Formats: sequence, C-alpha cells, structure tokens
Amino acid sequence: MLVEAQETDQSLDVDLVFTKADLRDVVPHDNDSVVISVVTVGRKVHRVPVNQGSSADVMFWTTFNKLQLSPDQLRPYTGCLYGFAGDQVEVRGHLELRTTFTDGVASRTMNIRYLVVNAPSAYNILLGRPMLNRLRAVASTRHMKMKFPDLGGKVIFIKSDKKEAKRCYENSLKTKRGVFIVTTRAPSEEGVARERRPEPTGEVLEREIGGKTFKQHRTRLPKS
Repeated sequence: MLVEAQETDQSLDVDLVFTKADLRDVVPHDNDSVVISVVTVGRKVHRVPVNQGSSADVMFWTTFNKLQLSPDQLRPYTGCLYGFAGDQVEVRGHLELRTTFTDGVASRTMNIRYLVVNAPSAYNILLGRPMLNRLRAVASTRHMKMKFPDLGGKVIFIKSDKKEAKRCYENSLKTKRGVFIVTTRAPSEEGVARERRPEPTGEVLEREIGGKTFKQHRTRLPKS
C-alpha cells in the first residue's frame, strides 16, 4: 500500500481522459451517481457517492458508530452545514482518517477530513470537492468511473458500483433520506440575485351587456 507523502509532487499532474473505451462496460442508467467503496479504519466502506456538488467530505453518524469510533476523537466544528433542501444539518464534529482508494491492484492512501453529521442518509460516506481536489481525481457520471493518478504518475480508475448506486437512490426516495449534497453556505447566501418584477396595479370596471354585469380588470404597471 502506498501512502502519499508529498501532495505537491509534479508526478500527480497527469492528464485524466475519458474515452469511448470507458463506455464499453457501462449499462444505460438513469443519471446515477458515481458510487464507490473506500477503506478506512481497516474496514471496507460501501455506498460512498462522489459528488462535485458537495463542498465537504461527510461521514454520517450511523457509519461513525458502525466503525466503532469514539466521540472523543471528534474535534469541534463551529461552521454551519446545509443539506440539499437548505435545511441546516447537525454536525457532531470533525476528524481526519486515513482513507484508501483502490482498484484492487493499485491504490492511493491519504488523510481525509470528515465532517460527522447526524442526518438520515442512504449512504455511509459522502465525498465532495475537497477529496477530488486533494486526490486530483475526476469523476464522470456518463462513464461511471473515477480516475486519479498514483504516486508514480500512472492513472488508477475505480468503477462505480451500479447496483449500490441504484439501490441507494431507490432507498433515498422511499425513506426520503435525500441528504447527499451538502454545502457550507445556505442557498439564500449564494449571492444569486433574482430580478423582481413590478407588481401590477389597476382598477376594476363593471360593464353591463345583455342584462348581465361583467367585471374587467384594467392593469397599470408602475413606472420604472
């Protein structure tokens, strides 16, 4: 097992390219996520989605307990974390764990800082942009693979577990456990300005036609 010593090694700057050959073993899917397995604390952890929309690497509280980790290992986290729907997620703390990514032959091991959250999820761990950037990895949902360089400059690729991806997606729909995208900023704080249209004002006119009274609303827009 190779343990990464220098993350700034120029050998890690390699071209990561997806080709038609990467599509040969891909079964048509319904926009499934790339779901892989990792090794941490000496155990293989399944149901790990790779999601570029997440600004944090997350371990869910149920997984934390299954790995028999101690709450004493957690360091305080003072920030805020929000789920996909904008609801705030409870963070129990954070910790760093040696995590191994392997294709069964080659591997890379690195420290990952996990935010441990107490939120329902069909997944065990969620890996976001921090992991992708540090591992210098690229994930493709079309090719259902994640590629990254090893310490010698060779490219390792991990296939997505299609069965786990589909099962997790279905479970998230059934149990409404859809907290699989997290951000350190609330959606309202993302700085997206929406144009506010002027509200119409006007008056109601009544007209009598054929013995029947009809109401007509005449709209007048305010001057800009």
